[in-house]
Amino acid sequence: MVLPVQQQAKYWGIATVVILALLWLLGDVILPFIVGGAIAYFMDPVADRLERAGLSRIAATGTISIVALLITILLILAVLPLLFNQLTQLINEAPEMFRRLQAFMVERFPDLTDETSTMRQTLENIGTVIQSKGGELANSLIGSAMSVIGAVVFIVVVPVVAFYLLLDWDNMIARVDDILPRDHAPTIRRLASEINVVLAAFVRGQLSVCLVLGTFYAVSLMAAGLNYGLIVGAIAGAITFIPYVGALIGGALAIGLALFQFWGDWLSIGIIAGIFALGQFLEGNVITPKLVGSSVGLHPVWLLFALSAFGSLFGFLGMLIAVPVAAALGVLARFAIEQYKGSRLYTGFEGPRHKDEDAA
Repeated sequence: MVLPVQQQAKYWGIATVVILALLWLLGDVILPFIVGGAIAYFMDPVADRLERAGLSRIAATGTISIVALLITILLILAVLPLLFNQLTQLINEAPEMFRRLQAFMVERFPDLTDETSTMRQTLENIGTVIQSKGGELANSLIGSAMSVIGAVVFIVVVPVVAFYLLLDWDNMIARVDDILPRDHAPTIRRLASEINVVLAAFVRGQLSVCLVLGTFYAVSLMAAGLNYGLIVGAIAGAITFIPYVGALIGGALAIGLALFQFWGDWLSIGIIAGIFALGQFLEGNVITPKLVGSSVGLHPVWLLFALSAFGSLFGFLGMLIAVPVAAALGVLARFAIEQYKGSRLYTGFEGPRHKDEDAA
C-alpha cells in the first residue's frame, strides 16, 4: 500500500534537512570523502571500458591509479614550479607596473602632478598594496587550502578513498538500488539515469573544456612572448568552469599585462587580444559543443546561482557539490513540469474530452 503523499513529503523533507545539516556541520570532515567519491565517479566509465577490454576490476582500478600518480608527479615536477615562479614574479613586479601606469597617466593628465590629487595618491599606493596584499593573498590561499583539506588528505586520504570507491563502485550502486522504495524504484532509476547523463555531459565535458582552453591560452600567450603567459592561461582555464568569468578575467589580465609589456607595439597587443577572441570563438562554436553538448540543460544563470548559493552556505564543499545539485534539481524540475502537464491542474476536468474531440 502506497503511503499518502503528505507522509511521503514529510519523510523526504526530513531526509533532505538532515543531509543539509550534516553537510553544514561536518563539511571539513567529509570533504575528502566527497572529493574521493567525485574522482571515483569520474573514473568509473574508464574502469568499465578497461573491464570490457579484458581487465579485471582490480587491474583496471590499479591501472587508473598508476596513470593518475604519474600525471601528478609530472605536474609537480614540470608545471607547478614554473607556475609558482611566474606568480611570485608577477606579484613582485606589480609596483613597477603601476609606476609605469602613473607616469603614463601624468603625461596624459598633467593635473595629476598635484600632490593633493586623489587619483595620484591612489596610483602611488596601489602598487605597494598589490605587492603586500598580493603576496599575503597567495600565501593565504595556499595556507587556507592546506588547512581545510590538509596535505595528508591530498597525499593519502583522497587517493585511498577514490581507489576503494572505484574498486567497489558497481557493487555500491547495486546496494543502493536494492534499498530504493519499491513503489518508486522505476521513477528514481529513471531520474538518476537522467541526472547521470547531465553530469557526465557537463562536468566531465566542462573539465575537458577547462583543460583544453587553459592549455591553448598558456601555450599561445607564451608563444606570443607575453610574460607570465603560463599563469594567465592557468587562471583563465581554471575559471572557465564559471560561465563568462574565465574569459573576462583572463582576457583583462592578459591585455593589461600586454599593455605594460608592449606599449606602443600595437601589433603584439592585438595578437594577445586576438588569442582570447579566438579562444572564445573556439569555445562557443567548437570545443564546448563537441565536449559538453547542447542537451545538458544547465543554464549559465542557474549554474552561477548554484555556485554562489552553495559556496556561501557550505564554503569550498558547497562549490564542489553545487554543480551536481544544480543538475539534479534541473532534472527534478523538468520531471515536476512533466507531471504537472499531465495532471488535472494543467489540463482541467475537460482536458481529456477536448483531446478526444480533437482526435475525432
